[in-house]
Amino acid sequence: MNEQHLKLCSSVEWGTQLRESLLPWVLGGVDLGPSVMEVGPGPGLTTDLLRTMVPAITAVEIDESLATPLAARMSGTNVKVVNADATALPFGEGIYSGATSFTMLHHVPTEELQDRLLAEVCRVLAPGGIFAGCDSLASDAFLALHEGDICVPIDPETFGERLERAGFRNVSIETRPGRARFVAHKPAHG
Repeated sequence: MNEQHLKLCSSVEWGTQLRESLLPWVLGGVDLGPSVMEVGPGPGLTTDLLRTMVPAITAVEIDESLATPLAARMSGTNVKVVNADATALPFGEGIYSGATSFTMLHHVPTEELQDRLLAEVCRVLAPGGIFAGCDSLASDAFLALHEGDICVPIDPETFGERLERAGFRNVSIETRPGRARFVAHKPAHG
């Protein structure tokens, strides 16, 4: 993340938007179950909210400079922070009841790597597990915010198919101005 983007994702304003608008939209009516993996928590504002909603969270962050302070901040809570690459998760199959990803997929450098991440999330979800999240959509302002940074926005028109290729079923995609929300289910039976 570039410095401007990191500042935004750490701001009180972003935390308020997450709490009042984004998380209720993404997770309304979604039961993540007791053991949730959060992919790409960044500075952890989503983690702060999620940890009050579920019994246990494993937050997977690739950037050590973000994972280390988040782990220190979450010490003694129901959150375990793991510094790892979500395209090659260091977990066994079928261990999480739910997974989330909030406005981070566009930071994965290629669609191929995004697809590998989706497949890995499916792999570590238990049968019947749910993957829910959102991402920002391409716009001039969004791309400007990512100047000098990785930015590969998802296309809501094709993202459902990509989730299905990763192994998910019952995929739902919904858009609002500037954002796409998704909910996908790992099949309960092979």
